[in-house]
Amino acid sequence: MRLQHLPFSAAIPLPLSSSMPPFSAPRLTFTAFRRLLRTSTAPTRGSRTRTSSSTREQQHYSSKRQPVFWKRYWQAPKFSTTAKMSSVGGMGVGSAALYAVVSNPAQMGARPDEAEEKKHHLKNGKGFINPWDSFKDFSPLSIGLQLIARKLRGDVHVPDTTPPTVPVRKPSLHATRSTPALRATWLGHACYYVEFPSGLRVLFDPVFEDCCSPINLKMLKRYTPPPCEIEDLPFVDLVVISHNHYDHLSYPTILRIKNKFPQAHFFAPLGNRKWFVDSGVPAERVTELDWWDQRDVKLDGGKAGQEKAVGVEQPGELTQREVEKAITATVGALPCQHVSARTPFDKCRTLWASWSVESGGAKVYFAGYVYSLSLSLHPSPSFLANPPPPSSDTGYRSVPAVPAGTDDYGPAYAHLPHCPAFAQIGTHRGPFDLGLIPIGAYEPRFVMSPMHANPTDSVHIFADTRCRRALGMHWGTWVLTEEDVMEPPRKLKDALREKGLGETGVFDVCDIGESREFECAGNGKGA
Repeated sequence: MRLQHLPFSAAIPLPLSSSMPPFSAPRLTFTAFRRLLRTSTAPTRGSRTRTSSSTREQQHYSSKRQPVFWKRYWQAPKFSTTAKMSSVGGMGVGSAALYAVVSNPAQMGARPDEAEEKKHHLKNGKGFINPWDSFKDFSPLSIGLQLIARKLRGDVHVPDTTPPTVPVRKPSLHATRSTPALRATWLGHACYYVEFPSGLRVLFDPVFEDCCSPINLKMLKRYTPPPCEIEDLPFVDLVVISHNHYDHLSYPTILRIKNKFPQAHFFAPLGNRKWFVDSGVPAERVTELDWWDQRDVKLDGGKAGQEKAVGVEQPGELTQREVEKAITATVGALPCQHVSARTPFDKCRTLWASWSVESGGAKVYFAGYVYSLSLSLHPSPSFLANPPPPSSDTGYRSVPAVPAGTDDYGPAYAHLPHCPAFAQIGTHRGPFDLGLIPIGAYEPRFVMSPMHANPTDSVHIFADTRCRRALGMHWGTWVLTEEDVMEPPRKLKDALREKGLGETGVFDVCDIGESREFECAGNGKGA
């Protein structure tokens, strides 16, 4: 059986999972295993064929295989120097050192009463769970047997990644902190670079490596290149991580961010701080949060572009003069239904989360990586514009195997338990000016419905969280599941049309490297 015929590796806890590295190839020593726990990918040296801006057609990478087998698998990460792109300003643009001061907010944001119960914490304190009946945890053996059976029946579909697929363009990022509107640039998969009107710059779930696994596997290599390199970004103030799977958290990428932007502050869910510190990030530059927790951030002198020390004050104590010349933000960790792991032995030892970031009158929701399926069958446009509180009949669920062509939103499946997390987020922390919501990695549904949103699910997440606008993500970069690589945006339009929403201008997809601007309710700016 050829490896590339099993495209589930980044999502399913099998031995060849991006979150669970294979151990059968080289003989492991204790030292090598400890190194593996800390590293995510070890890219080989090679050349990348840049995308033509005129044709926007990506090309596959060429690389040289390491001659020594064990070095290919276990060596420390190495990087090739790439030419800097003039369109984003080059190396010198991001030199202004604005250090983040993180503090407890003067007043915590609203949260459901049950948040204090911490039901997602294991009682022994050694991990986390999804506390909802909607979550169904499959065993690796069960999933493996089902996938083998599908393979033997000839039911496995291998997506075609032959170019052209997703257009890739060079990003055009502001070389200064003057940004009149909220602006989001998709850098591939779940990575967005968001420019806030305040001047704050946030990077979500960055992974710039070719392969989203701890070792180089052909089946997990990109079929679209990153539109730029980390060194091309003009500013990075905050890096926000949803969870520790290899397609969302990359050791080489984090090192490059730390080296290029030593002042950047990292936000991650509970339990992940040690990984960052062990990776060389200073402890004072890492903040880990539990669900519904928030922190205030201050970058002093940001609007004027000054390099100056940052004072430590509670947000409520800032004078008007200080506020006018300071970049401030509020960052919050929020629930989502998922799991975590970087080896076969640490499943759910660290938390997973979605996030909210508010700054300069703009408010963004980052869904990260979610399990979801909506219970709502045919909500009206008014429902989507003004979602009800979580006591309504809208939720999310796991779906069993159904006959081909069966609508898993049909009445026969309406009894399945639902997850209230997204509606709670919308009720207590919404509305949001922009939602960054996954739309890909969902086939086959009987396996993936507890794990990934399909486009119809994504529309309901958009509604429940009360996002005014949204952009899709978690597609177009790696083959993780069986749907055609260009199917998610097509199905998203179908789902929007079915719910009475416009196919464009509400919940959109964009090219890799493309920037979109959005109107903000807090300042009235945007396009």
